[in-house]
Amino acid sequence: MLVRNFMVTDVVCVEIPGNRDDVLRILKRTGISGVPVLKDGELVGIITRKDLLRKADETQLGLLMTPDPVVIRPDAPITEAAQLMVRHNIRRLPVMEGGSMIGLISVADLIGAIAQMRSTIPIKDNYVSKTYALWEDTPLSLVGRVLEISGYDAIPILMEDGTLTGIISERDLIRHSRIEDGVEVSDFSNGTDDDEWTWESIRDMHTISYGISRIQLLPIPVKNAMVKNVLAVPLNAEVGECALKMRRSRVDQLPVVNGNKRLVAMLFDRELIKVLLPDSQGLRKS
Repeated sequence: MLVRNFMVTDVVCVEIPGNRDDVLRILKRTGISGVPVLKDGELVGIITRKDLLRKADETQLGLLMTPDPVVIRPDAPITEAAQLMVRHNIRRLPVMEGGSMIGLISVADLIGAIAQMRSTIPIKDNYVSKTYALWEDTPLSLVGRVLEISGYDAIPILMEDGTLTGIISERDLIRHSRIEDGVEVSDFSNGTDDDEWTWESIRDMHTISYGISRIQLLPIPVKNAMVKNVLAVPLNAEVGECALKMRRSRVDQLPVVNGNKRLVAMLFDRELIKVLLPDSQGLRKS
């Protein structure tokens, strides 16, 4: 199973010099999690949803992107793609041949390969992740901050009685964001005296105003932005069936529930691709 058999060849890219707002529109329209950045036709970086959300004030593509991205050959096995994604904690690899990008392979593409394998390995011992949840009336701006601090890609949402009611992910945050322009004011002094309260320092105080443009999450509760009617799996589910459900539903994660349908864990696609690794790398330590 080679990279060329699972990669996407019709890749959406952006060019430097370019505009952050264009990237945001692309991610909103397509639902993809990141785009390669080209300069004069050559690959120079990758911009992801995380980059936009965590650098909300930045507008220049060159400062938003991750430069010199990890790449892979089209004739490499998909096991190598999984190893690189896990090792570097990334979700996509540009596929290079003869110095040119000919495609892109992502975690979602590897999930498609795993679905074809029909693995009967249970998920409960090695691939599920501990999780926590948020209340459905939590402000969306706070949800964004929680995702940033936790490093999670998605968080389950509960009703007041503890019932699972939805999932919020970075994709949903991007869909419910907007560009806000404004003006900020900054004071500075030309004074050289060590005491900032001397007359010289006060006399030489200046005020400057400058325009800002930042990505803001909408002022709504998370229940108005989350994905509802969530597809969940039991603890005894198998790797193959979970990969197939992810592929068919086009989701990056599945809540894991117990026999009482109560949330107990999460299954993330970035954990599931570890089934492609050698046992010593793919399994968690107890």
